[in-house]
Amino acid sequence: MITRIKAAFIIGYADGDHRILPDAELVHENDTILFVGRDYSGPVDQEFDAGLSIVSPGFIDLNALADIDHAIFDSWHGPATRLGLVRSEAHLQSSSPVFTPEELRFRREFALTQLALNGITTLMPIAAESYLDWCEDYEDLAHLARAVEDIGLRAYLGPSYRTHVPCTDGTRVLLHEDEQRGLDGLAEAIRFARDHEGRADGRIRTALLPARIETQTEKTLRLTRQAADELGIPVRLHAAQGVSEVETMIERTGMRPLPYLHSIGFLAEQTFIPHAWTVPGHRHMPRAYGDGDDLALLAESGTTVVFCPIPSAHYGSVLEDYDTYRARGIRVVMGTDSAPPNMIRGLDLATAMQKTATGDRASAQAGDLFRSATLDPAEALGRDDLGRLATGCQADYFVLDLTGRHIGPYADPIRTLVLNADGRDISRVVVAGRTVVEDHEVVTMDTSDHRRRAQDFLNRYMASLTDSDHARRPLEELLPPSFPLA
Repeated sequence: MITRIKAAFIIGYADGDHRILPDAELVHENDTILFVGRDYSGPVDQEFDAGLSIVSPGFIDLNALADIDHAIFDSWHGPATRLGLVRSEAHLQSSSPVFTPEELRFRREFALTQLALNGITTLMPIAAESYLDWCEDYEDLAHLARAVEDIGLRAYLGPSYRTHVPCTDGTRVLLHEDEQRGLDGLAEAIRFARDHEGRADGRIRTALLPARIETQTEKTLRLTRQAADELGIPVRLHAAQGVSEVETMIERTGMRPLPYLHSIGFLAEQTFIPHAWTVPGHRHMPRAYGDGDDLALLAESGTTVVFCPIPSAHYGSVLEDYDTYRARGIRVVMGTDSAPPNMIRGLDLATAMQKTATGDRASAQAGDLFRSATLDPAEALGRDDLGRLATGCQADYFVLDLTGRHIGPYADPIRTLVLNADGRDISRVVVAGRTVVEDHEVVTMDTSDHRRRAQDFLNRYMASLTDSDHARRPLEELLPPSFPLA
């Protein structure tokens, strides 16, 4: 099947970078791009005229939320209720599952459809662990793989694992340790990688995805590095994402997170560190945590930083700064890590945050951020067939409608996309030549009951907080409304 799509703007690729092609066309045969340009003269089986639209390479999200979001109930608490969102020690020892397996599977399907609607064609997932017995497992990720295959996306998958679980005694956050459970989780992750690498005609790839650094022992980190190298797959670890984490790692190892990871040989190519902002010199880093050049460790090792502007803004942190990281030779890629997973909103927020942090309106240019959501993550994954629209590459793209009244007049299409548009303006999404979203609706899965089921899930999630709270406070006390209910 040969498909041609015409649009006011095609974001093509030539000489190592994106190119804007006005009034152009994209032609692909099944999953492979045949032509990007004007006046294609070959045969065509089906044709679409997208009119005043942008045809863009699909976004690559390397910290994509594959869950129901919790920021709306946990990103605004003060000291009085913050610990109420952390499981009590007693609850950790005696809790029963919050959700049924069917409900847990649904939350994956719902999240994947949300990612598709926002033009994310390749993802590396992340999910909450606070309502799980310990962490993700093989079966959970096996279902996620089936859902990825059914919906038609492309993903790098693996179950998370950890040796520590956060809990509280009512006065502080503690870390309950069970190293064997973490080692068992790593073994399951390795088995998953061996079983699932290359499935769904190559759309499913695998990765090792240990949970955040303070929930690992040195043994699991060293074995993760060893296994990733032997399997030849990426690894992602959340690190340098908060001051309390820095305190924990200094107490445990005598080093900040990034120097510690460097000392054990963890930092490397195809290694992804979401957030990575707690480095010396940052305005929120106490000087007592030492000096040093943590950015040099990232650059020299080829480690990639995943910048997630939406949760960073919600939880009060910021990368300082995007342009400096890139100028130092650090590859920075984008992640949404939020719901809705609106990558375009994230790009807009990123440029606003960086301009505010630096006081320089020239910082965090739209073109650079767009590369960080397309070309740069593809390069980090070792995939020269993704993140670009060029002959021989995968037909992964989305169509963004520029006719919405809220967009107004357009100028440069990339700046217009970042500053004026929104994920809801994406009308069509194609992955490996297959249409996944058409007329703003997912067409590969029935989503007619998703809104109701997602709301039920979130309501159950919030209701469970009373049972896990150390003081067992009622929901109206843990999660008071913004204004009194009348």
